Amino acid sequence: MDVDTRLLRYFAAVAAEGNLTRAAERLYVSQPALTKQIKQLENLLGVRLFVRSRAGMALTAAGEALAGRTASLLTGWDRALQETRRAAAQADRLLRVGFLASAANEATPRIIAEFSRRLPGWRVDMRQASWADPTGGLADAEVDVALLRLPFPAQDRFRVRELFGEPRWVAVASAHPLAAREAIAFEDLLDEPFVAAPAETGAWRDYWLSADEHTGWTPRIGAVTDQPDEWLSAIANGYGVALAPESSARFYARPGITYRPVTGVAPSRVGVVWHAESDTDSAVQAFVDCCTESSAGTT
Repeated sequence: MDVDTRLLRYFAAVAAEGNLTRAAERLYVSQPALTKQIKQLENLLGVRLFVRSRAGMALTAAGEALAGRTASLLTGWDRALQETRRAAAQADRLLRVGFLASAANEATPRIIAEFSRRLPGWRVDMRQASWADPTGGLADAEVDVALLRLPFPAQDRFRVRELFGEPRWVAVASAHPLAAREAIAFEDLLDEPFVAAPAETGAWRDYWLSADEHTGWTPRIGAVTDQPDEWLSAIANGYGVALAPESSARFYARPGITYRPVTGVAPSRVGVVWHAESDTDSAVQAFVDCCTESSAGTT
């Protein structure tokens, strides 16, 4: 029987939290998606893993048996996967860097140039991830380190270093009446449809809808996208508005879209994230140091 390791990770999170909502927040997935994955695992194994009640999710005897083995299984698999890919990267002198959207903005070329200066013969392979994966490929060990928009899933196996912050703006169709304003209050967007990331990204999607800062408000979703080009098209076509970093006005300028400052929301933050097991990896740590130094003073 083949069981996807992601199903085991979902199971481990629910077992640890004893609560679907907290586990979903920890994993940055939606609660319905998490429930579906747990049910899929139970169907695959042919056993019931949890007893569901208003108090939370209690492990059954079968669940207890699996929980006792899951941590070591996942740790062993993660280590094997990372060591295999790291060995290949080391042999090729290649550092795989995941990123979302504009990475670290204008600091990105400086980071790469400084890394190349410190480690001659090494090269950086920048790999853009879809917004469906807020970890930028780290969760599946597809990259060694990532430049990401925070918040990041709170998991012990990763390290996060915040680099800088920048205001969140709003992108609207240029024909939209709000585009004529110099700045827009978030309260004026409450009745607007939004272009959003996939629901499976959970709290990360909520952050870019500012739903986490406006409790009791349910965003109206006009379109769902996981790639910048689709996101831009949806906004330009009037399917919805979208919060975005201020730098999007520079990196994703295009006809038909207007970016404006928005008040009533906290700034966006950019961070560098890596596997905890890479604390002793000289190439990863050199890149992290380059990020910190090259981003100093960035706003």
